[in-house]
Amino acid sequence: MGRHFLGLYLLIVLTLAVVSWGQDKILQTYSGPETRDDKPMAVALFALANQLHGLPAEGWKDFVAGVARKTGVEVELFATKDIVGRETLGKLGRGEVAYMQASAGDSWALQRLDADYVLAVRSFEPATQRGPLEWFLTMLFYAAIALVLMTWIWPLTRDLRVLEQAAARFGNRNWSFDAVIKPHSQIYPLAQTFRRMAARIDGLIASHKDMSNAVSHEIRTPLSRMRFEIELAQQAADLSDVRNSLSHIKADIAAINDLVTATLGYAILERADVSLNIGAHDFTTLIPAIAESVRCDARPDILINTHVQSDADAVSCDIHLLETVLKNLLHNAIRYARHEISVTFEVHAGVNRLLVDDDGPGIPEQDRRRVFESFVQLDRTAGRKTGFGLGLAIVKRAIEWHGGEVAISRSPLGGARFCASWPAP
Repeated sequence: MGRHFLGLYLLIVLTLAVVSWGQDKILQTYSGPETRDDKPMAVALFALANQLHGLPAEGWKDFVAGVARKTGVEVELFATKDIVGRETLGKLGRGEVAYMQASAGDSWALQRLDADYVLAVRSFEPATQRGPLEWFLTMLFYAAIALVLMTWIWPLTRDLRVLEQAAARFGNRNWSFDAVIKPHSQIYPLAQTFRRMAARIDGLIASHKDMSNAVSHEIRTPLSRMRFEIELAQQAADLSDVRNSLSHIKADIAAINDLVTATLGYAILERADVSLNIGAHDFTTLIPAIAESVRCDARPDILINTHVQSDADAVSCDIHLLETVLKNLLHNAIRYARHEISVTFEVHAGVNRLLVDDDGPGIPEQDRRRVFESFVQLDRTAGRKTGFGLGLAIVKRAIEWHGGEVAISRSPLGGARFCASWPAP
């Protein structure tokens, strides 16, 4: 907004300069080079001076005083030596009428009589009186300024009204921000911020709905099994059957606990007040250690190759979130890989890039965006239940909190390649 107000300020200054210049030009054109009308005063001074020249110099003061009494016009005789001002003296020397401003604020018209005396008649400054043309030009001047301001402000108020109406509709649970603001509008950045905010709120609402539906669905199955196992335990004839039912109940409780843990982890990343614990970490040792730990726990038979840039010993990130990202990507790759997984980390052009490749079947291009949604599992065939569909959603949110993004492409190993990238400070 500061840029737009600066533009308004410069526009007003330019308009004032242009209109003022135009007003001066028009006044000069229609009023002549001098706003003061010298001709009547020059005739009066010439007539009075002509009469004085017919009298002896000793009687000039008495004659001038008599003219002043009879006409009521202030007429004086000044000594030439009392007149100052190069321009005034120059006009008097050429026989022209000159004007002098007295200390009391009076204006006098001067006419030279001889080398010693100057005839002075008090006049009135016509410049202090505004004529119809000057009043018209003044009103036109301010009207032009008002027009410029209205031309700048009217689109602003119109767009603000559109933005207000869209925000009111959004507040009435119409979860779509439909304000049409053109890119050249002064409030276009504000509208874009509102649009991103609305999309974020809409995404959070949809995510919470999916989470509620998925959690209720995922919990229903182990609860049903637990109820069935309790019935079996109550009807069991020996202790071994009771212990068997209790072990099944314990497994179902563990499944519910895993679901709650995963859901809470995802919900934390969906909050707007997540605070990252950014620090410098040595990826040359961390990535191989995490990869080996996941391999031993999940599939000891699979091969995981790690390739870390040699100078990646001070990577800026939240290590807890990045460890979660790498583990989730590795677990996803282990689930579908046949024999080999490759983990690569590199820094290129100010961007950190974490690549995880596998030699599995890959992910169809039409499903590559959907896999990052919460509680989405592409492989739910024939009773095969793997996870809760939150691993990749957590990966996406964690990388977004680092200001980066996650993309899927075809891996050189034949399967899927997940590329998590975020800016390197």
